[in-house]
Amino acid sequence: MAKIVECVPNFSEGRDKEIIEAIVDQVRKTAGVKLLDYSFDTDHNRTVVTMVGDPEGVQEAAWRLAKKASELIDMTNHHGGHPRMGATDVIPFIPVSDMTMEECVALAQAVGKRIGEELNVPVYLYEDAANRPERKNLADVRKGQYEGFFAKINEPDWQPDYGPAKMNAKAGATAVGARVPLVAYNVNLGTSDIEVADKIAKTVRYIGGGLRFVKAMGVKLEERNIVQVSMNLTNYGKTAIYRAHEMVKMEARRYGVPVVGAEIVGLLPMQALIDCADYYLQLENFDSNQILEKRVGE
Repeated sequence: MAKIVECVPNFSEGRDKEIIEAIVDQVRKTAGVKLLDYSFDTDHNRTVVTMVGDPEGVQEAAWRLAKKASELIDMTNHHGGHPRMGATDVIPFIPVSDMTMEECVALAQAVGKRIGEELNVPVYLYEDAANRPERKNLADVRKGQYEGFFAKINEPDWQPDYGPAKMNAKAGATAVGARVPLVAYNVNLGTSDIEVADKIAKTVRYIGGGLRFVKAMGVKLEERNIVQVSMNLTNYGKTAIYRAHEMVKMEARRYGVPVVGAEIVGLLPMQALIDCADYYLQLENFDSNQILEKRVGE
């Protein structure tokens, strides 16, 4: 069985299509890797890339993407709704087929070391690749964002794992890690009041007393004049999409606000959607082998 690894780099540009294409092209030009998807958002000012392939190809593509992003993105001019600390903000490696988490950690270490040494960008290892428990949670690593990192990096507890112990003004800092698949799921609300989205996000996310495997924040969608509860479901098997959706909808009722839509960013496992269909349709004795496309693929 061939080794297959997934990588989902996020970089801090979601408005300039020429820059986005130039960065994504680094994946297209790399042997041994397949570009599955890339999506960008002008309000978040961020692009999410999904690629899969053999470990060597994915490792090289991740490096090339980070290098091109550091050349084309100037963080001193970057503004957007999504938390960020660098041109290439995060690079997670995810095991797919015949890959262990330990092998993904090794990929994260290799790419992180190269980014730090060759691009002079401070690199922090996170999730399963973290060397220290306080760096496991990406939100803790990124706290303070780009602007706050100029002071944060001088603190003894926040020396980078690789690269200079000095913030790179143009390229910022980068987090590189290894993790299980997550689902990026956003719920749009029928209001322009960002305070409502912030309050709902605080209630829904785990650190606010909400759902165990949910990270959430409020985001203003300027072009549509509405707000959004933007979520990462870090374990969709234990906190399903439908559960997060229903909790957001329930909390929105407190403020007299309707849910007007939802979106999935990037790719997600088929099982995550099957779980939603199973729940909302109240299916009895349903088996995923009843899905036509799955049987044909087998």
